[in-house]
Amino acid sequence: MMAGAGAAMLEVLCSLAGWSGLYALLCRNSPQRGTEWNCRLVTLTHGVAIVMLTAYVVFVDGPWPLTHAGSENTALQTSALCVCLGYFLFDMAWCVRFGSEGGVMLGHHAASIVGILLALLTGVSACETCAVIFGSELTNPLLQARWFLRRLGRYDSLLGDAVDLLFIFLFATVRVGVGAAMFYCELTSPRTTVVMKLGGVVMYGLAWVFMVDIARFGYKKTRMRYKQWREKRKDSEVDRCHSDNKNK
Repeated sequence: MMAGAGAAMLEVLCSLAGWSGLYALLCRNSPQRGTEWNCRLVTLTHGVAIVMLTAYVVFVDGPWPLTHAGSENTALQTSALCVCLGYFLFDMAWCVRFGSEGGVMLGHHAASIVGILLALLTGVSACETCAVIFGSELTNPLLQARWFLRRLGRYDSLLGDAVDLLFIFLFATVRVGVGAAMFYCELTSPRTTVVMKLGGVVMYGLAWVFMVDIARFGYKKTRMRYKQWREKRKDSEVDRCHSDNKNK
């Protein structure tokens, strides 16, 4: 187990070096974009890559996390966790360095780092950890797309509304809805250790904290769009009345 943990930590260091190197390369080639732009490009790349990797781990390679929570880690599960942990270490350091995130997001990063580390060091529970990463990172590319649309001045458009709607839908159905089933299976599995069960409580609790904020955002944006629609409709009716009066 110690040899396996050592090999995993080496993979984590390689992953950290890879993500850091990608960020440095982006900053060197496009310094005019700024540090956050380049960091979010790294985040977007990680999000797409880790979703594809964990999707294969969960749905193809197996075992199924809803029935095998707490089982021994496979080689592919371990590699997926190492890739993800290296990124989280990079992003955590970047967020602390530039102070770009609040306490809740930093707490989420810290909990993710600890959870992945525990799965790697104990040699178990990578199965459900990969499933949690898949559900958590599934919405990440949409979150980054939203930020890029804002920076490009294209957020207040049909595309921006579509990105927000899809983000809210996926977060509510996958991270909170399907996440509830994963959370229940982890708590009831006799194989899952107590510390991993506690980690599940923390991660699912954080998901609900985010869900509340997202629901508030969705409500405010829906009201704003409805108000804009009513004003536009009122203006069109006024214009039509003026046109009718002129024709008379």
